[in-house]
Amino acid sequence: MADEPLVLGIETSCDETGVGIVRGHTLLADALASSVEEHARFGGVVPEVASRAHLEAIVPTMDRALREAGVTIADVDAIAVTSGPGLAGALLVGVAAAKGYAVAAEKPVYGVNHLAAHVAVDTLEHGPLPEPAIAMLVSGGHSSLLRVDDLARGVVPLGATIDDAAGEAFDKVARLLGLPFPGGPYIDREARAGDPASIVFPRGLTAAKDLAAHRYDFSFSGLKTAVARWVEARQRAGEPVPVADVAASFQEAVCDVLVGKALDACRSGIDTLVIGGGVAANSRLRAMAEQRAEKHGVRVRTPRPKLCTDNGAMVAALGSHLVAAGVAPTRLDLPADSAMPLTVVSV
Repeated sequence: MADEPLVLGIETSCDETGVGIVRGHTLLADALASSVEEHARFGGVVPEVASRAHLEAIVPTMDRALREAGVTIADVDAIAVTSGPGLAGALLVGVAAAKGYAVAAEKPVYGVNHLAAHVAVDTLEHGPLPEPAIAMLVSGGHSSLLRVDDLARGVVPLGATIDDAAGEAFDKVARLLGLPFPGGPYIDREARAGDPASIVFPRGLTAAKDLAAHRYDFSFSGLKTAVARWVEARQRAGEPVPVADVAASFQEAVCDVLVGKALDACRSGIDTLVIGGGVAANSRLRAMAEQRAEKHGVRVRTPRPKLCTDNGAMVAALGSHLVAAGVAPTRLDLPADSAMPLTVVSV
């Protein structure tokens, strides 16, 4: 509808330069430039390389998004930008670009939380988010459970990772198995040919004593270490490492913990679970969540895989939600906050 806000979103928190344009809950453009191949040879994201890549990509990506949507910067009602959390230098590129375009086009700007945007992007596929809802965000840097009563006003953190995030564990285990970076898609692919019950890896923070203190928290460091020790033992014995079975068993352990804790959080009478972040693209996580949630009367909402990873569409979706809710724009002196807390949706 024409009276719905037309919002442009800019995302530069890590290694993806994204510009998205939405009208209300309708996605008009989702332009992306990735520097992941430049980081692959280092086995992880190099902040300086990411920042330079954003500088080179931001203007061409912006132009491509505007062409794809068939609009000009003068047509948009507001500009939203990831203000945090993320890599400081990378965030600065996006924030500076948003300020420049906002001043030049005389548009309001909204500095938003990257993690809240991963929740908002689901509205582009499934419509308005039922509130309250439980959101589980799983990526290379975050594994968090949130209660969402009013996304425009804030979220309530229930639990988070106390060491390695799920995506980080995928990357580290992939490296152990000789698979490329980023590890998530390669683990997922290998696991399809493996037996998830062939090796019993630990499920962190699921013992009774751990649940008492960390009911909704996650820990994948011990799992990563257990996989490393298992692989090293095979290698010392001169035996081949069954990569597919290790990948499948590791993936099963991660997904088992994530889904179990997310559905536990829904037992407070909440019947909607939103899963977002890069790891939400994992095929086993999506299937397991659907299967188990159905038994508990919980509806699972997960964006299509392309919208799970970092993108400008999610930032635009959150910006549109804020505009529609009447939230005041951000001051033009908005900062890039690499440690922005989950409780802050917009600054």
